[in-house]
Amino acid sequence: MARPSETFVCQSCGAVSPKWAGRCDSCGEWNTLIGEVAESGPPGSLSARPQRGRQGGTGGGQVIDFVSMAGRVANKRRLAAGIEEFDRVCGGGLVPGSALLIGGDPGIGKSTLLLQVCAALAAKNQTTIYVSGEESIEQLQLRAGRLGFESDQVLLAAETNLRQIMASIEKRKSDKPALVIIDSIQTMWSETQGSAPGTVTQVRACAHDLIRVAKKTGVAVVLIGHVTKDGQIAGPRVVEHMVDTVLYFEGERGDRFRILRAVKNRFGPANEIGVFDMGDTGLREVPNPSALFLDNRNANVSGTAVFAGIEGSRPVLVEIQALVAPSALGTPRRAVVGWDSGRLAMILAVLDARCGLGMGAKDVYLNVAGGLRISEPAADLAVAAALISSLADRPVPVDTVIFGEISLSGAVRSVTQTDTRLKEAAKLGFTRAILADSSGQSSPNLKVERVDLLRELVSLLARTGSEG
Repeated sequence: MARPSETFVCQSCGAVSPKWAGRCDSCGEWNTLIGEVAESGPPGSLSARPQRGRQGGTGGGQVIDFVSMAGRVANKRRLAAGIEEFDRVCGGGLVPGSALLIGGDPGIGKSTLLLQVCAALAAKNQTTIYVSGEESIEQLQLRAGRLGFESDQVLLAAETNLRQIMASIEKRKSDKPALVIIDSIQTMWSETQGSAPGTVTQVRACAHDLIRVAKKTGVAVVLIGHVTKDGQIAGPRVVEHMVDTVLYFEGERGDRFRILRAVKNRFGPANEIGVFDMGDTGLREVPNPSALFLDNRNANVSGTAVFAGIEGSRPVLVEIQALVAPSALGTPRRAVVGWDSGRLAMILAVLDARCGLGMGAKDVYLNVAGGLRISEPAADLAVAAALISSLADRPVPVDTVIFGEISLSGAVRSVTQTDTRLKEAAKLGFTRAILADSSGQSSPNLKVERVDLLRELVSLLARTGSEG
């Protein structure tokens, strides 16, 4: 019998190498190649090597019955937990038979959130299973008791053997659970793989089998994943492609607010966010994030501007804070929290080249209040307004919202969903908006100021500052 060959798999990116090396050629990480026994079957397959027939072909294969796209399927109702922020991020609730992957920093509240989801489903007489590979049953019961969750509909298990977990799920045909939570996928191990739990091969194989069980039984499966120091879900990237939905739980452990963000969703909009408030009794929903992010604003401080953004399908108003100070260093410092540092460098260059403000020799600090991370280019104009305000030491009027994209020529470009942004601003009591001249949108409740070039924003802020 031929001896199985050994390959070396990078635990950072999943690249395979025929021999060991100190540095991975694909991602450049050091000491990440670990030897693993190569399997001839597909990842996660519980069967042995395929049997070959006399003619060299694979024997025992079943013929696939192809189905026409025109066929109709039964409309399965989503599994709504009743936690509106969680259901919103999932696209209206969990889809039966789907696989969801949620990641976040240690202690951010992933297990707490999913225990609350189990408790909410149990209140609707839905059976859920919570399998932990990191905590004992007694520890899970203590946590549930501290949070005030007690129900016979929530079944707990402390197990890491994937074969036993899958057999237990498939066996419950009369009392099929609505949801199965695996905490975490890095602790699971399959007997068919020769590597240790948490390796790339084990994570990929265990995720493959759990997704197969979800599709076969119609049970929604949620996988909790560890994250790397860069904030990415640990393990092979292919796992994120295999699952239906990928969620990230964001926030600082020292801060009370948590943001659940969908980065992939086959059954709903991506980039949707849900906002939670962490307390002694668990996570509490925040139905109006804009009011939360704008709480405790100081009207007489320069260097702040309110940005009207869009997160998924929801308009969100957030405060942009900037500080421009003289630099004592040869190379001025740039510190950014909640925004793209490359985008900030571009805005500073445009302010220098097109407006002559001379920010290249100053330290610049930029922060998005509330722990929210902004990625859309529509925040360019609000960031520029905050920088101009800090440099001139003139506050932006407190009743003003600003949004627009800045090009390298210094022109201000319009953005999408302008009407939605203006309606949200008017609802929160704002009376003035600064946006691109090419937008064409107007609002009966707001005075709209239009700028075509970035230098027009400089003049407008200088004029309003002198009037104030």
